[in-house]
Amino acid sequence: MSIWSHISTLLQSLAVGEALSALFKRLKTPPEKRVGFTIAAIGLSAKMAKADGIVTQKERIAFKAIFTIPPRDEKHVDYIFSLAQKDIAGFDMYAKKIAKMLSKNPTLLENLIEGLLYISIADGVFHPNEEKFIDRVATIFKIPTYKLTILKARYIPHLQNNPFLILGLNSDSKFSEVKKQWQKLVQESHPDNMIAQGLPQEAINLATSRLIAINEAWETINKSIAKNTSFSHFTILF
Repeated sequence: MSIWSHISTLLQSLAVGEALSALFKRLKTPPEKRVGFTIAAIGLSAKMAKADGIVTQKERIAFKAIFTIPPRDEKHVDYIFSLAQKDIAGFDMYAKKIAKMLSKNPTLLENLIEGLLYISIADGVFHPNEEKFIDRVATIFKIPTYKLTILKARYIPHLQNNPFLILGLNSDSKFSEVKKQWQKLVQESHPDNMIAQGLPQEAINLATSRLIAINEAWETINKSIAKNTSFSHFTILF
């Protein structure tokens, strides 16, 4: 059974007029990683869309860049999106259900935050309400503030000028430490390694944009060191 067939079966179990939040309540055992990740991402994306009051075409394209959706199954995505937006339950309830559902997969929770960041900046603007939304979801997911700051630095334009932050390091880190951290992050985000961990394809798709940011940060630091450039202008955040 394909992921979308599985999701279709779950949706059909909802009674007429029943909210999407009821689906989370009905799941007595966590669904397979990809199904849980997909439902969570669509539901939270729909809730986030209400944060700035509009869903742009670029945001829809960004969503489809993460999820491989066969044309015949796009109706399921639209249906989940619509259910989540109409649901009177607040996004915090969704986030809590998702946190519980994926409690044994903290990496997937971080991937979900990355997905929300990726979608939120697709229109070129990181709306304050979107940031508040993501900050609150990250808190519910129990993602440490420093980790969230690192994730933001890889996607939010005004933070991307700090290559050390993108790598999760302080600007006073030794070159050997920087190189070691860069190699570690590249290895963690390698598709083969992620597949070995059983992570869903959507998480692997997100790793592509993450790797671009990580490699660009490394190149910036490497070139600056070659030119003997000072890093004193970068803020130490950890």
